[in-house]
Amino acid sequence: MTQCELETLAQDIKAWGLELGFAQVTIADIDMSAYGPHLQSWLDNHYHGDMEYMQRHAQLRLDPEALVPDTLRAICVRMDYALTSTNSLAELKTPDKAYISRYARGRDYHKLIRKRLQRLADRVSEAIGPFGYRAFVDSAPVLERALAEKSGMGWIGKNTMLINRKAGSWFFLAELFTDLPLPIDAPTGAHCGSCNACIDICPTKAFVAPNVLDARRCISYLTIELRTSIPVELRPLMGNRIFGCDDCQIICPWNKFTRLSTEEDFAPRHGLDDADLLKLFAWNEEEFLRLTEGSAIRRIGYECWLRNLAVALGNAPSSDAIIAALNGRRSHPSPLVREHVEWALGRHRDANC
Repeated sequence: MTQCELETLAQDIKAWGLELGFAQVTIADIDMSAYGPHLQSWLDNHYHGDMEYMQRHAQLRLDPEALVPDTLRAICVRMDYALTSTNSLAELKTPDKAYISRYARGRDYHKLIRKRLQRLADRVSEAIGPFGYRAFVDSAPVLERALAEKSGMGWIGKNTMLINRKAGSWFFLAELFTDLPLPIDAPTGAHCGSCNACIDICPTKAFVAPNVLDARRCISYLTIELRTSIPVELRPLMGNRIFGCDDCQIICPWNKFTRLSTEEDFAPRHGLDDADLLKLFAWNEEEFLRLTEGSAIRRIGYECWLRNLAVALGNAPSSDAIIAALNGRRSHPSPLVREHVEWALGRHRDANC
């Protein structure tokens, strides 16, 4: 293809992406060398915690062509998921309610976005014939935020999230690696300035420096990635957050520009945007599997679900109902659940002394 034809194709791809429901489509080259030192330092400090796959596939993250041979470009897409423009911490100040990260309240985004990416690839094939590509939706060793930053979609903020000047950070990212030498988009540069709101608000002080997150202290890691005991010293700081944490996004000034999603799949299911801790703690395993079907929540499993809820109940104001619910789980077959239940009961004994 001539350069003129490639430029026209790039514009067509962006237009087709918007037609398919993506909020933005940008294109990056695959030279990730600038991100290597930061990634290696993060790994050397063991900030990845138990996420061994981060260490195991580090080199693939820095070399997209090694992951998918003949890759020349990354077509980056953004899909907004916020259903309200309200960025309020009020939900976190209702301690008997469960806080679930906004992205996880509806259906799992992976399948929806992957299907859209496939349709985008099909449109390209219809226009130019067969071409090399592979779609990624948080499903392989891909530095998606770095690629999106390179493509001009935004910048990686001090909270490590990708931030867009016109849309904030409430969005999903995905990529289409391709062997097409498409023209690339220019980076935007960073615009956090002197603002440290995200660093200051973090409940567990997980940010050791701007753009450096110690996952071992991050509530999202503790409630989703960690499969063992949550460090005792961090439990009181978790409040009512049972799956993920959004504090550093809620407080970000750029999220006043949040773009609202029209995707029905992202709407909260089963009242997960206003659920009582006790109600969720009462679910048996069959209910958990049924009510989290098609949800990102299911991946943590029932055992960690109860573990997280036990911590939240330990942080809730003491009541007879909470103590009774916790006592009802003291004989749970999982040692992990029992440990966190005993901790929670200890909190209530101390509160009632």
